[in-house]
Amino acid sequence: MGRCRLCNTISTYISAELSVCLDCIRKNPVEAIPLATEAHRRSRRRFGLPEYPPKDPYGVSCRLCVNECKIPEGGLGYCGLRRNEKGRLTGVTNSEAKLSWYHDPLPTNCVADWVCPGGTGSGYPLYAHFKGPEYGFYNLAVFFHACSFNCLYCQNWHFREETLMPERRSVKELISSINSRTSCISYFGGDPAPQLPFAINASRFAIKENKGRILRICFETNGSMNRGLLKAMIDLSLKSGGCIKFDLKAWDENLHIALTGVTNKRTLENFKEASGYIHLRPEPPLLIASTLLVPGYIDDEEIREISGFIASLDPEIPYSLLAFYPHFYMKDLSLVKREDAYRYLKIAQEQGLRNVRLGNLHLLI
Repeated sequence: MGRCRLCNTISTYISAELSVCLDCIRKNPVEAIPLATEAHRRSRRRFGLPEYPPKDPYGVSCRLCVNECKIPEGGLGYCGLRRNEKGRLTGVTNSEAKLSWYHDPLPTNCVADWVCPGGTGSGYPLYAHFKGPEYGFYNLAVFFHACSFNCLYCQNWHFREETLMPERRSVKELISSINSRTSCISYFGGDPAPQLPFAINASRFAIKENKGRILRICFETNGSMNRGLLKAMIDLSLKSGGCIKFDLKAWDENLHIALTGVTNKRTLENFKEASGYIHLRPEPPLLIASTLLVPGYIDDEEIREISGFIASLDPEIPYSLLAFYPHFYMKDLSLVKREDAYRYLKIAQEQGLRNVRLGNLHLLI
């Protein structure tokens, strides 16, 4: 139960930590966004992460993601991975990164499992071992310990406890984990965006070392990377039979900033760019979208706008609506009502999308 500090509404659909309601975020962003920013600052301070993307006019530029930090001497970038030491960025590189990994039996609980080769056999025989689910094979799940966003409802928030730790792992270590039963590599986190040079380098090395067999390269991302890195991702996934899963967290930019701390402009631009490559490989699907149904904040209007945007690019793009679980700084919110979830599903279909599903059905009430 939370109270909006602007309109004084009390509701189970208002996050106490965020302290502003959806209506005020939309109609009064000038006052609402500073209040939301306070919540983001508190959440980042807890982990020793920069409260804002640094913009020092004399700092060293990092252009890997939408934040485009200008890092001051001795300071960290927003993601917490790179430090300005005497005018040079130090930290993770394309050969060393902050990450962990494990082998996940296929089919696995992936955003794309309902349409991807590992879950359905889509693209057989070029990209899948079987006509159905790849039982007996594994996904090498690569979890990055940093992110370019700051979602207050983050389902994997514990990665923040690792971001500033000194340990880094190498490309060689990661690639050595690939075995004859590994049929895909999936990068997620956190988010791949701040460490994409490593992911791209590792993927190219893995494909070269495993030439002649199925090894799909997949990304699950907030879509905040720069255009050059996006194109490298598309090339890897397109040629290997993998997919790129964009988490479209909100449509309204002010709502997106309130929930994640960062604009969604780059994400939407990159999603549109990636959609232009779908025709090069219709099966298995290259591009997949998902939205977490955050109660009180992601409503009919958000789903209508996001779905319409996706459908305008290609109505065949798969779209997952994911049931919410209360977590991190928004753990006081409720679960999603079943009737609401199915209404969102209908809205997405009415907007012209032909491939929509509800995920995490066990969380609906």
